[in-house]
Amino acid sequence: MKRRLFAALLFMLLLTGCGGKTVPPPPEEPDIPPAEAPQEPEPPEDPEEAALLALLEDMTLEEKTGQLFFVRIPAENALEDVTTYHLGGYLLFSRDTQDKTANDLIQTIASWQTQAVEYDTGIPMLIGVDEEGGTVVRVSSNPHLRSKKFSSPQRLLQNDGGEMGAVEEETREKALLLKALGFNVNLAPVADVSTNPGDFIYDRTTGRDAGETFYFVSRVVRTQSRYGLGSVLKHFPGYGNNRDTHTGVAVDERPLETFQEQDFLPFREMVAVGNLFPPGPAVLVSHNIVNCMDPNLPASLSPEVHRILREDLGFDGVVMTDDLAMDAVKAYAAEGNVAVMSIQAGNDLVVTTDYRTQIPRVIQAVKDGALEEEAVDAACLRVLRWKLELGLLEQTEEGTLGPAL
Repeated sequence: MKRRLFAALLFMLLLTGCGGKTVPPPPEEPDIPPAEAPQEPEPPEDPEEAALLALLEDMTLEEKTGQLFFVRIPAENALEDVTTYHLGGYLLFSRDTQDKTANDLIQTIASWQTQAVEYDTGIPMLIGVDEEGGTVVRVSSNPHLRSKKFSSPQRLLQNDGGEMGAVEEETREKALLLKALGFNVNLAPVADVSTNPGDFIYDRTTGRDAGETFYFVSRVVRTQSRYGLGSVLKHFPGYGNNRDTHTGVAVDERPLETFQEQDFLPFREMVAVGNLFPPGPAVLVSHNIVNCMDPNLPASLSPEVHRILREDLGFDGVVMTDDLAMDAVKAYAAEGNVAVMSIQAGNDLVVTTDYRTQIPRVIQAVKDGALEEEAVDAACLRVLRWKLELGLLEQTEEGTLGPAL
């Protein structure tokens, strides 16, 4: 009994310290979580994309806006306007090539590029032309530049026997000629599907069904890309049997199913394979009013038509308007702000003659808050990326982007 009492007293003494305070028990061992798997390091940022973003960051609003304009050459002050408006590109028509020798064109185009690179933004210009073959031949219609006009898609296919050899050979010759003259973009091929000789657009198409049209378009794009010439697919969402929008409004009454089964096919399939042979093609949007998509606005000004192209078809390249000087769009531009509307709709490049009026209006719309600067930035970034793919820009040893000319 005494031994048990002594043990109890000893235990109580061990639990007390000086001053009668209780000594706390030793801390419990903390729970150690199981070792976590080592985290994968984040993949390094794409250096080209980083350089593009850095270039965009260094540009003023005026410079970014100018890059969105792919314009018809003015009759006067073409050289000065390159720097005044920081233009993204010049588009040549027959009047600009008529009676010119090859050396004339080479020297003139080179002077624009020098102006842009040495005296303005340092960003080379897009230099484009419509050289479809057949009825639309801005270069080969001049005998000083080629002894005969390039053939239409239908004639090429008739002479081809289904093998696409003639298509590839003439496209190769076309690309080499245009590149030698200083062009870097051909606003072709026509991707519209038309099998009715009575259609306005028929003579410029393959005259065949959607599948054969895609086959032709893919060969043209691949061949032009091989020689560093940019392609432009036109006219989204598909011209169909509509009237000429140069002279008035065209309203397309066809159901959406027709577009999904026919007109979209060449564009959709090119989206799927376009990255296989960079530079990828741009897409030009028509001025047709397509009731099943947007009954209120021409396609070129319609956010819904651009949503379909971007989201439903998955296209992430450059989108451009048809010429905004056409009669078909004038009535729909609020207070004449047609370029502002086109950028709000989702276009990256504005094709127009009236750039001296439209560029200041876009800049003012951003300053007034009517147009988000983010929309200008997104469009400009796609334009710069296309210029990089076209070989107009290149990465320097310091990691920045500079002119490749």
